[in-house]
Amino acid sequence: MEQKTSNQRGTFNVMCYLKKSKALKNGEIPVYMRVTVNRQSFTFSMQGSILPSLWSQEKEKSKGKDREAQDLNHYIESVKSRLYKIHRELEIDGKPISAQIIKDIFLGNVKPEEGKNLVEVHTEHNERCRRLINTEYSPSTIYKFDASLKFLKLFMKKEYGKEDIPLSKLNPDFIRRYEVFLKTERGCNNNSAIKHLKIFKKVVRIALANDWMQKDPFTSIKFHLDEVHVDFLTMEELEMLANKELPIKRLAQVRDVFVFCAFSGLAFVDVKGLRQEHIIKDASGRMWIRKPRQKTNNMCNVPLLQIPQAILEKYKEDKSCLLTGQLLPVPTNQKYNAYLKELADLCGIKKRLTSHVARHSAATSVFLANKVSMENVAKMLGHSSTRMTQHYARVLDQSIAEDMDNVDAILSKIGMNKNRKEQS
Repeated sequence: MEQKTSNQRGTFNVMCYLKKSKALKNGEIPVYMRVTVNRQSFTFSMQGSILPSLWSQEKEKSKGKDREAQDLNHYIESVKSRLYKIHRELEIDGKPISAQIIKDIFLGNVKPEEGKNLVEVHTEHNERCRRLINTEYSPSTIYKFDASLKFLKLFMKKEYGKEDIPLSKLNPDFIRRYEVFLKTERGCNNNSAIKHLKIFKKVVRIALANDWMQKDPFTSIKFHLDEVHVDFLTMEELEMLANKELPIKRLAQVRDVFVFCAFSGLAFVDVKGLRQEHIIKDASGRMWIRKPRQKTNNMCNVPLLQIPQAILEKYKEDKSCLLTGQLLPVPTNQKYNAYLKELADLCGIKKRLTSHVARHSAATSVFLANKVSMENVAKMLGHSSTRMTQHYARVLDQSIAEDMDNVDAILSKIGMNKNRKEQS
């Protein structure tokens, strides 16, 4: 929604919009902000893009519910608040007001009177988020925030010989050198490094919104994530795994947990927290898993297939499960992944089994390959939109063969195959 102020000194308007002339190849459109003062204006990029279908021009924000959409909306509101604060302070101080003056202050061409330090602001951010564990943030997210702060401290100590630096000293060179540090000294791959840079960028946005710094050092920085292809098991591999005779109890239990996730789509942290209250029977007698995802708090709605039902029944009287209240004997994530490696070797599976592979297998081999719609898969996996689900989508040889068989049948009906045989 376009916001305006008007008085004897003139008008001041701020509007966020999509710049359709700069549409990207993936269909997304960059988000821009326009500031107008007495019919003179300047625009700038919000360093983000969005699909037009997910944008509300009336409200000037994303309609999405995922964390990425929320971050964009928070950033839009923080930038608007900062612009209005600049305008209001100029009015209160009786200073000249123009588009150029506001632009100079906003872009940092005016030296700040006082500032804060990077570690100080980052620490405040982490502690504020820590108080929101299990409401807005999961423990694993806080762990990532703390790791990012640790890496920044190590970087500044090594490159600058300092424990902290003023926010005003941040610039694109600092960010590029930090990226190199993450990829070399810390051994991060490209996507992991970008995750830490995005956390750093979030802290910078907080500083900008509070006028603790005036110039955004990320303005010229572009992130390019590498496409990740995560392994999944075919239905034949899942069948072999499920039917394998395993005399070692711990491996049999880990196999059962993996197979349960592969036929329900639950992530490791969610199957570990699965309790009896999450199993619901509907009016028709069908059993469902209804549980909010720990990572996003989005609700998973999964009808229980016969295979996961049988696994739940198997551990109904298990002593360790009765003691903990868990429905399945799920070990720690570290032990789980270690045992899965043993399991893969015993079953002759060459793929690297992890907790993520089970979820990918559910989405790909169990759901999508059996004609479950993308929208329903998204609901079962607890995704906010099908954009997230597309990460799991794979084109299987089986579906390619089926589609080409249909093409062959159509060609036969119109006589194309017959004509080719007669010509040969």
